[in-house]
Amino acid sequence: MFTARKKILKEKNAEPDVFEESVAQALFDLEATNTELKADLRDLYITSAKEVDVAGGRKAIIIHVPFRLLKSFHKIQQRLVRELEKKFSGKDVVIIANRRIMAPTTSGQSNARPRSRTLTAVHEAILEDLVHPTEVVGKRVRYRADASKILKVYLDPKERSTTEYKLETFGAVYRKLTGKEVSFEFPVVEGSTA
Repeated sequence: MFTARKKILKEKNAEPDVFEESVAQALFDLEATNTELKADLRDLYITSAKEVDVAGGRKAIIIHVPFRLLKSFHKIQQRLVRELEKKFSGKDVVIIANRRIMAPTTSGQSNARPRSRTLTAVHEAILEDLVHPTEVVGKRVRYRADASKILKVYLDPKERSTTEYKLETFGAVYRKLTGKEVSFEFPVVEGSTA
């Protein structure tokens, strides 16, 4: 198990739990056996992994990676997610970067907190990470009669075939990470009439 330990580095040298070690072991096995991912996975590691319940009795795995390695993970994300979903049979896998939210400053200086560390910016970035190969083409906030809000996110219809089965997973994971109610859809493309 020690060899897979290099695939997970937690903050403050905390010990990974059993589930996180199993995900790290799966990454290590992929690096050892999969020739097309071997070179790309060599320098990559994760910081944590969680399992989330999705509607319909399914489960999703959230893999947190360091922000600096996110671009490297994005290069191989489709292949990596496909292989990990095979290993964890039937569970959807999503990769999200670790981001920190800083509290607003009380001193009155607006330059003390970068825009990328605001709550809104971090939640937007989580949304982008969540649907990664697909792009977000529109967002609407719908206010219900009971004063609750729901965010409607429209995804790029070109990627419909690859991401349609994951829409419930995206909603459950985003709700777990941010506490916001969200529904993912594809915009209705109207046929052109000549």
